[in-house]
Amino acid sequence: MPKKTYHIMLSGGGTGGHIFPAIAIADGLKDAFPDAEFLFVGAKGKMEMEKVPQAGYPIIGLWISGIQRKLTISNLAFPFKLISSTIKARKIIRNFKPDVVIGTGGYASGPLLHAAAGKNIPTLILEQNSYPGLTNKWLSKTVDRICVAYPGMDKYFPKSKMIVTGSPIRKEIMLASGNKTEGCVFFGLNPELPTLLIIGGSQGARQINLAIASNLKKLLEGSIQILWQTGVNGFDEAQNQAKQLPNQDRVVITKFIQRMDLAYAAADVIVSRAGAIAIAEIVSVKKPAILIPLPSAAEDHQTQNALSLVKENAGILIKESTASEVIADQVLSLMNNNALRKNISHNLSYFDHKDATLTIVEQVKLLIKGGAE
Repeated sequence: MPKKTYHIMLSGGGTGGHIFPAIAIADGLKDAFPDAEFLFVGAKGKMEMEKVPQAGYPIIGLWISGIQRKLTISNLAFPFKLISSTIKARKIIRNFKPDVVIGTGGYASGPLLHAAAGKNIPTLILEQNSYPGLTNKWLSKTVDRICVAYPGMDKYFPKSKMIVTGSPIRKEIMLASGNKTEGCVFFGLNPELPTLLIIGGSQGARQINLAIASNLKKLLEGSIQILWQTGVNGFDEAQNQAKQLPNQDRVVITKFIQRMDLAYAAADVIVSRAGAIAIAEIVSVKKPAILIPLPSAAEDHQTQNALSLVKENAGILIKESTASEVIADQVLSLMNNNALRKNISHNLSYFDHKDATLTIVEQVKLLIKGGAE
């Protein structure tokens, strides 16, 4: 009897927090099913249409977008986009004949997963945030399995369908083995000095950049060094600010950090947004972080993510509106409190799911082989 070639369909996009976990799951499934065929479905014009092919997977785009919170002309087109995307999703499913369909959030996953569930195809969704998005809330009623990154999500999802898996992260972060010296040498930093790592996501974060820039002199007077990922738009401004200081050699400014494993290794304290990927990686490397959530994130989910850590004394939360006033004092206070840093690192273990990708892959296997309850 010939060996079956499984057809696996995934959808997740709009932000890296949806796309990269989907790619991590696909990579895990490729290890489990080397002969499987994969197809991603995304939203036309969104970053998944670029990032997924870069990861080596084919993708088809749907004409779909979210509903804006205020009345806009684009909202008037939403019903037509939803109908168009649903029809196209059904056609894609009919042609590809998936054995399982996986959604990690984002606009396109809604019509696709809903269409798959309607055809009794096994379905699984991943919710990486501690407060679920509208798409996953809607899909939770019809999908077979719901994987979540945080405990206590049964207040949003049916408990019988839910399993706490954690959020998949990049292999190089999960397997990171570099030490502080190695990380510092790589970035041209001094291994003997306390290191502050500033990350606002792959595109940087303007308000974080502004808060750091206005406090750069005070931070450096605290005898620390800084590795600062600004994003493309904040780079020149940060460089100009640093050049005015006599100890500018203790600031390494970069548009993008490719070797995040070594950046985390170098860091003693991290300042970061509180998106799903950022939180999952901070948990994995167990470095104390000051989290500045993006207030405009959907359903303010970044604040909810940060609060999940804060409630367990596993992180520090600063509101973006007060960041410029308090960031320097918070950073230096944490840098000078070794006991607090150790306590935060220890408490991050509560959220650690290093086997998140493997656990999700096992759930997909159960669904494919008829193991859904």
